[in-house]
Amino acid sequence: MREQNVPNRLAWMAMGVLVFSSIACQSDKGAVKVVDAKSTHVEAQVIEASMSLEELEKKIVRFAPTRLEFSSKGLTGEQVEAVELLVQAALVLDEIFWEQASPVGPELMARLRRPKNEMEKQLAKYMKINYGPYSRLDDFTPFIKGVPEKPEGANYYPTDMSKEELETHIKTHPEDRAAFLSNFTVIVRDEKGKLKAQPYAQHYKSRLDKAAGFMRQAADKVGNESLAKYLRSRADAFGSNDYFASDVDWMDVADSPLEVTIGPYEVYEDRLFAYKAAFESFITLRDPEESAKLAKVAKFLDELEKALPIPDEHKNFERGKSSPIMVVDLIHSAGDTRAGVQTLAFNLPNDERVREQKGCKKVLFKNVSHAKFDQILKPIAEKILAPEQLDRLDFDAYFNHTLMHEMSHGLGPGLIKEGKERKPVSQFLKDRYVAIEEAKADTLGMFTTLYLVKKGVLSKDLERTCLVTFLAGIFRSVRFGVHEAHGQANVIIFNYLLEGGAYTYNKESQRFAVDLVKAPEVIGKLAHDLLMVQAEGSYEGAGTLIERYGKPKPEMLDRLDSLGSIPVDILPEFEIEAGQQ
Repeated sequence: MREQNVPNRLAWMAMGVLVFSSIACQSDKGAVKVVDAKSTHVEAQVIEASMSLEELEKKIVRFAPTRLEFSSKGLTGEQVEAVELLVQAALVLDEIFWEQASPVGPELMARLRRPKNEMEKQLAKYMKINYGPYSRLDDFTPFIKGVPEKPEGANYYPTDMSKEELETHIKTHPEDRAAFLSNFTVIVRDEKGKLKAQPYAQHYKSRLDKAAGFMRQAADKVGNESLAKYLRSRADAFGSNDYFASDVDWMDVADSPLEVTIGPYEVYEDRLFAYKAAFESFITLRDPEESAKLAKVAKFLDELEKALPIPDEHKNFERGKSSPIMVVDLIHSAGDTRAGVQTLAFNLPNDERVREQKGCKKVLFKNVSHAKFDQILKPIAEKILAPEQLDRLDFDAYFNHTLMHEMSHGLGPGLIKEGKERKPVSQFLKDRYVAIEEAKADTLGMFTTLYLVKKGVLSKDLERTCLVTFLAGIFRSVRFGVHEAHGQANVIIFNYLLEGGAYTYNKESQRFAVDLVKAPEVIGKLAHDLLMVQAEGSYEGAGTLIERYGKPKPEMLDRLDSLGSIPVDILPEFEIEAGQQ
């Protein structure tokens, strides 16, 4: 086996040299100046923060630097080379996501690559964490002077376009509906100022061609036919803008030590409609032993669907039965998944056509989970849980809920019939979909865990630990921001369970506890309410739940304030990216 240094070109992000060669730096004098309210251009000689250096540094230390190692043990020399090529492809997509996330981010980052003072040095560091000048833990508040508010639609739509304009266009031009609602188009204006949908394959062509080239080279070296097929078909999709076949191929990847996910997937960045997919990548190493332990859960998907607390006519038994579960160690990520809060796991693909044909794949990051549990969750629990329930905090319960959360994304309503068509739930719930879907997955994560414990599928110990560990986890997630989808979802769950008596609060000790008798029943009721909003495609019902339960209560805010010294999340430092052995 040959171990070697990753080429120096992969080290540029770790060294803070983020270059967007297509953007020229401005040299006009003065503070950051926005040309007009709709402008995406920023001018400055010295870029200034909208806060003091001390305040900026406090925001940065909310992210705990965490080294994630790359071990080539078990890989051939060619497979190591394949990983290096995949990282190069990932960094190209990373550049695309910078553009997707913010109209002004790439220009500002290019100008901060050679900081003129300590303030600019720290701004560059925080920009890289957030992928733009908007603080993701603070409801996307700008942290650079003169920068306009972040558009709700990020950079997927014209900055002067309203939600009503797009909806009106679709009503008056029904022939454009599919293209406008596609996950893989950018909405732009033509030379006459009219809206049009431009495919990603056209809009990002040069960079997607470059990434595809690296992926095809990697496919020749991965030493696994199914993974090579996926990489080639995904590279083809970058040119065709049709991702269906490559999603199917990804589901079929088997017996490879490498698990790779690369392309446009999640729609969180599009807060206007939740239509447009962001580019991201995960490069991981499989843990076969841990994967085998969890794979048995996948056999119970139909039974879990049947057990959902909703009428049978809303249950979905048509999805594909393939539901592989992979436990992996993350060795590199890029794009959407690397911005701000780091994910513990994912459940893909999101395309309901693929889910109905093939099912979906759950991938859990064990090294990331351990880092978050040790550095963040345990210190939080010590501050917010009733002392008598602290011994119920457990890593296995934490890791298991991550699994059941991802499994639960594949449960419940997927497509809703409207006339002769069947459309995804997301098209009905629009901007409210993500918060409701994440609340559903978290709630069903507890519901299904308790069900499988009773069936003897999961350890009896989880009955004792899962609910208390999840309560501590709520406070971890809410710190991501109450307007961020996962954070808001956890506020909804917390308030619903507190109102229903599943959670209790001691004003004297300012500690929370789980009522282990009431909790299962209240969790079932919440699962019913969330699932029915999806089953009925009720935009209004989603709004009612969010309005009633989506705002933090004073007792929660008080305890959140007490957690200030604990990091909010980890900041991954990938060994492979730094060019080390």
